Amino acid sequence: MAKRSLSLSSRIFFYMILLVVLASILIAAVTVYQYNEQSQDYHRKRLERKEAQLISSIDYVLKESSWEIKTENLQLIFKDKIYEIANIHNVAFNLYDLKGQLIKSSKPWLENDPVPEQLPEYILDTLSQMSSKRFVEKNKLLDGNYRSSYLILNDPFSKPLGILNVPYFDDDSLNSGELKEFLIRLGYAYIIMMLIAIAFAYFMSKFITKSLKAISDKMYQTRFEKRNKKIALEGATTEIKSLVESYNNMIDALEESAQKLASTEREQAWREMAKQVAHEVKNPLTPMRLSVQSFQRKFDPNDKDILKKVDEYSKTLIQQIDTMSKIAEAFSSFAKMPAQNIEHLDVVEVVEHALDIFPDAAIKFSSSSKHIKADFDRDQLNRIVTNLVKNAIQAIPENKDPNIEVELSDEAQLIYINVKDNGSGIEATIGEKIFEPKFTTKSSGMGLGLPMIKNIIEAYKGEITYKTTLGEGTIFSVSFPKKQ
Repeated sequence: MAKRSLSLSSRIFFYMILLVVLASILIAAVTVYQYNEQSQDYHRKRLERKEAQLISSIDYVLKESSWEIKTENLQLIFKDKIYEIANIHNVAFNLYDLKGQLIKSSKPWLENDPVPEQLPEYILDTLSQMSSKRFVEKNKLLDGNYRSSYLILNDPFSKPLGILNVPYFDDDSLNSGELKEFLIRLGYAYIIMMLIAIAFAYFMSKFITKSLKAISDKMYQTRFEKRNKKIALEGATTEIKSLVESYNNMIDALEESAQKLASTEREQAWREMAKQVAHEVKNPLTPMRLSVQSFQRKFDPNDKDILKKVDEYSKTLIQQIDTMSKIAEAFSSFAKMPAQNIEHLDVVEVVEHALDIFPDAAIKFSSSSKHIKADFDRDQLNRIVTNLVKNAIQAIPENKDPNIEVELSDEAQLIYINVKDNGSGIEATIGEKIFEPKFTTKSSGMGLGLPMIKNIIEAYKGEITYKTTLGEGTIFSVSFPKKQ
């Protein structure tokens, strides 16, 4: 089973919706990322501010202390001052000597959160190697929400004195709540935007493909054998205009090719017709030649039956000459359309008069109006009706009573003539050939009747078609305009 592909309008619709969805996801991702970056930046700067405040207070205590400023005296200098500084800034901190040994802590000793007595070697090594003499460590065990800064303290002479340790907990509960609330509101906005986008995408896809649909319909109706109309679109895009222009150019080329082909086919048809006429003419010439030759051999002036034989020979020749005359007349009628003598006729009256030559029992005539006026050649209209009815009668088998219905009607500016028979119908294999010159299914005739009336009808810008059902009959339908 062939895989069914989506239409262009469906693709445009789904691509636009997909674009909105991807944009929504991208905006949400960027929002979360931005919130996280802002939170990290906030905590970093807040820790730096706390460090600056503590260093300022520590420098002030060192400046006012009566003890000698050195590492060994830090425990004495900050014996009580460390708690005072911690209370003022509401920050817990620890003091270590340069070897990483704990000197003093502002935090109470807790079993579940003890203050390290000795700093790890990697922290001391990192501080010694960094030019800024500052190192911030994030505690991975607490999902990165706990960080601790280590900073080298200097005495008033910028000499290393100890290490300041400031533990800091990143409390993001407020930011997380704000982020969650913002994402919920953003979700509502996305839902509304999605509904708007669906409606917009639907109408936009229809608008974009509207021109393409018009072109598609025209191309679907394009036929080689008929006159095709060009496309005229207003408000189309440059690309659509280019496509329309290409289609119109193709129609011009197609019409030119059709005219060339029609000319070629007409020439071929005339060649075939000439062959057919030559063949039909030869048929009576042969018995005429034989008759004359026989007459020459057997002619005897003293024969008592000579007059009788001359009369028989003459009748034979006259009969064959009449056949040739009919062939010439039929070919002349088809080859050269008689000059039109257009009159303002009552079509009902002409059709009734044309049907008078046929048996009344076999023909049923009906008309939608008592009088239907049209501009037409009386003789040609009579020929159309007579030919169709005669063909209908001849299409009925001998074992079947003929039932011919002739219906006449008009609508707007058109007149319709329908001739329905109860014959054998037309087989599909010959259905396309019945309007071709010299084609016939009868034992006699030249096959010029239907082609001739088709030429007459088309000369009046009309049309002849048929519908058939094998074993039930055929309906021939003729339509032509009222005014020429």
